[in-house]
Amino acid sequence: MDETRAVDTPLDRADFPVTAHWNYLNHAGTSPPSGPAVAAMHRCAVEASEGGTVAFEAHEARGEEVRAAAARLMGVPTADVAFVKNTTEGLGFVANGLAWAPGDRVVVPDLEFPSTLYPWLALRYQGVLVDLVPTSGRGRTLPIDAYAEVVAAGPPPKVVAASWVQFGRGWRTDLAVLAQLCADVGALLCADVIQGLGVVPADLEAWGVDFAMADSHKWLLGPLGVGILYVRGSVLDRLRPLEPGWASVAHREDWDNLDLVWADGACRLEGGSANLTGIHAMGASIDLLAEAGVDRIWAHVSALCERLREGLAAGGATVLSDGSEAGRSGIVTFSVDGADPVLLTAALRGEGIVCAPRAGGVRISPHGYNTTDDIDALVTAVTAGQK
Repeated sequence: MDETRAVDTPLDRADFPVTAHWNYLNHAGTSPPSGPAVAAMHRCAVEASEGGTVAFEAHEARGEEVRAAAARLMGVPTADVAFVKNTTEGLGFVANGLAWAPGDRVVVPDLEFPSTLYPWLALRYQGVLVDLVPTSGRGRTLPIDAYAEVVAAGPPPKVVAASWVQFGRGWRTDLAVLAQLCADVGALLCADVIQGLGVVPADLEAWGVDFAMADSHKWLLGPLGVGILYVRGSVLDRLRPLEPGWASVAHREDWDNLDLVWADGACRLEGGSANLTGIHAMGASIDLLAEAGVDRIWAHVSALCERLREGLAAGGATVLSDGSEAGRSGIVTFSVDGADPVLLTAALRGEGIVCAPRAGGVRISPHGYNTTDDIDALVTAVTAGQK
């Protein structure tokens, strides 16, 4: 594509150096950190190198600004957000921080990313019943009715856990409707939101979600090793902090105080010193998303995905992802008759197009700086010779 002409995208392509090298369509995998994220990371590291403790106070203050920005992105109060190193840690804080008794019950879909499933399966060692919502035979979707059937088939669950957006084929669950189902039976809703946050507008508190987590390196366009965890304030005291440390307590700078008085808010879960370099970088990308407007990003990405679905179908490929208004996301997975997804992904990489083999097909996941030319180049590469 001709990079010299103006391109109307919500996110400025100049902020994404990857565009000079690749047609990058793998934001559901690992995103290239934005230029401002890299600059923030470098700046924080240099200031720490040159100032040590002198820089720490300002760096912590910036961290609190990022906490507030992350809260706005999620649609939750700032006090209900904790920093974590990744989504897996956030899920572990919830699964292992709640008090469990033999016979307690968890409901979770069977086709989840391992980190969304394993923390709950591990509770079986404590006598917790983990019932799986079957996805086989449902094609591209997992309707709320499927959850309702499993929830109703046993005692009321303590937790229903699910991905907001399914990682393989991109089905988006209506979290507000699922939260109401949970509320009706007295269950808590834990949502892995990593595949939606940053590209699909979120309003987690209003929807009724109790716990949610995401890390920075996918749709948030930040680095690996840093993420965010939301804990609804009304259920915070039900979580036992698993890594209690100096940063967990209300008297964090009173070194002689041996009383264990938890800090107000979800920050009590953080324990020790934070990855401020990563937090600064994540914050820079969150600021980019906020400036562009997630509503605008979502409209753009949704249109790109619709163009992709139409182009692939017209060219003889099979689209495996749901395209309905309620179920669509930033993920489109497709297959080509007779083509191995791994080999097809490798062939596309050879043509400068980055995507991933997932869920029996090739997964495409554009972001707000991708263009129609990016999509058309992929469709041309895939469908050449298919008609």
